[in-house]
Amino acid sequence: MKIYNVTDPEFIPYGRVIEGAEVSQILKVLKEETPIPEGTVYVPDFEPISSLEEAKRLSLSIFGGVPAQFGFCNGHNTKLNCLEYHRCSEFNLGTEDFILILGRQQEIEDYMFDTSKAMAFKVPAGVLVEVYATSLHYAPCHVDPAKGFQVLVVLSKGTNEARPEFANDLTEDKYLTAANKWLLAHEESSEAKGGAVVGLKGVNIDIAEDL
Repeated sequence: MKIYNVTDPEFIPYGRVIEGAEVSQILKVLKEETPIPEGTVYVPDFEPISSLEEAKRLSLSIFGGVPAQFGFCNGHNTKLNCLEYHRCSEFNLGTEDFILILGRQQEIEDYMFDTSKAMAFKVPAGVLVEVYATSLHYAPCHVDPAKGFQVLVVLSKGTNEARPEFANDLTEDKYLTAANKWLLAHEESSEAKGGAVVGLKGVNIDIAEDL
C-alpha cells in the first residue's frame, strides 16, 4: 500500500495540517505520562493533558468554544480492522511519526465500505492534523515498531463515552457503538467477533510490509 504524507495533495479531502499551535507541553505529557502497550490503548479524556493551559487555548481555537476532550491512543498496530466516523472533526498529534489509514464517508454504499478505497498517510512527529468528520479512521499505525505510537486524540466532549440508550429507529443506529461513534468493522476484527456490525468488505489492510 502506498503511504502518502499529510503534506501531499492527496490528503486534502481527508483533513489538513494545523499551523501555529503551541503543543510542546502537550507532547511532553503525552510522551512521559502515557503508556505504550504491545497492542493499543485508548483513553477518551486524560486530565494531565486536558488541564494544561496549552490544551485549553488549543480547544478554543480548534472547536471555537465547544467543550472538547483531550485523550490519547497509544501502542503498536499495522492493521485496519475497523473504520469509524464522528459528527465532529478529530485532531491528532504524535510524539513520533505515525500512520493513519483513512476512507471517505461519501464512499460508503449500502452501509459497506470497500477497503480498496482506503488510503494511508504518514503524520510527522509533532505535527497537529485535523481529520475531517467525513473521514473514516481508526487506530493509528506505528512507523517504527521499536517505538510504537503515542497519539493525542482531541474530540468533542463526550465522544467515545458510553453508548446512549434510545429507540434505534434509523438503519445507521446499529453502527453506533459509543457516543458519537459509528463503527464499520471488518469480519476478521476482534470488534466484529465481539458483536460490532460488519461494514467493511475486501482485504483487512496490513501495512507491515510497507513500512
